[in-house]
Amino acid sequence: MAHTGPMFSAVAASARQILLLLRCISFAKKALVRISSDGLRFSTDEGSSMEAFVFLEKALFTSYTYYPLLPPSSQDDPPEPPICAIDLQSLLETLNIFSLSDPNVSKRPAGYDDFAAHRLNRHAGINAFSNHAMGMTGVCTFRYHGEGSALSIHMSESGVTTTCDLTTYEAESTEEIPFNRNTLSVKTIMRASFLLDAVNELSSLTPASITIVASPTTRPGSHLSLSAVGALGSASIDFTTTTSSETPVLETFYCPSRTSASYRFTSLKAAQRAMATATKVSLRMDDEGVLSLQFLVEIEPASGNGNAAAAVAFVDFRIVPLVEGEGEREEVGDGGDDSE
Repeated sequence: MAHTGPMFSAVAASARQILLLLRCISFAKKALVRISSDGLRFSTDEGSSMEAFVFLEKALFTSYTYYPLLPPSSQDDPPEPPICAIDLQSLLETLNIFSLSDPNVSKRPAGYDDFAAHRLNRHAGINAFSNHAMGMTGVCTFRYHGEGSALSIHMSESGVTTTCDLTTYEAESTEEIPFNRNTLSVKTIMRASFLLDAVNELSSLTPASITIVASPTTRPGSHLSLSAVGALGSASIDFTTTTSSETPVLETFYCPSRTSASYRFTSLKAAQRAMATATKVSLRMDDEGVLSLQFLVEIEPASGNGNAAAAVAFVDFRIVPLVEGEGEREEVGDGGDDSE
């Protein structure tokens, strides 16, 4: 007997943590949503040069129900999980509704932003999803009936309810930027705040591109450096595995031979919100120079799902390197118009 209810439904005890995770990839207007029995996967991209993913594991929800499509006959393979496109900005505005009633938000001074909160809280042991930072915990229910239907979001807090039906669109392209995990030229793990501080420091130069250079630990000096050149000069920020403190800056480091690649600086800046939200970041480059940034975000596990260990989520960015001379051409042709 065919299932007559929604194909997918899930309840989250807090809309806030979903909102903050999705904000990490909000550099694009639309997002692709993949629904499966394991969770929800949101992805955004900037042409073929950058893309980002957030996977909301089913353990993050207090309840999660998914009825996969049945094959036409027992001889056929089961259909692929549904993929649709949504207006990400509309989804974020919907999830942000109850933050308007958060007294902590109204008391923030002018110019206050998530990066300022990150700088104030990171040394106090407060992460973006701790009880101190949540502010509000409106219950959020997602429903999706299938291809062509809207993604329905029902939110409730203190007797106030809001329902929003987001129009879904056919996914134009589902191809992803290839990244070869088996042929890595660089792999390191560090605190996400270190990478955020480096990008913020280099942004004062307003550079068109950023260069990442990695050297084997058998060589003296820095082992990972980020450098940029702009109208105001040049700067380089170095990281090393050797330090006088108990915790090294680069917690793990792999680099068999010297590696260098350049990327659009705007691509690194697009990941700033993820840097501010995450605890750690895994930085990897494959032999083609594709950069992978995987951010580990600590979150509050959903109550009532019997899996309290699921207290982390991951935000992934993939960035394609610039070809030789591409960064220089962009800088020469940059007249301050960012309309493209």
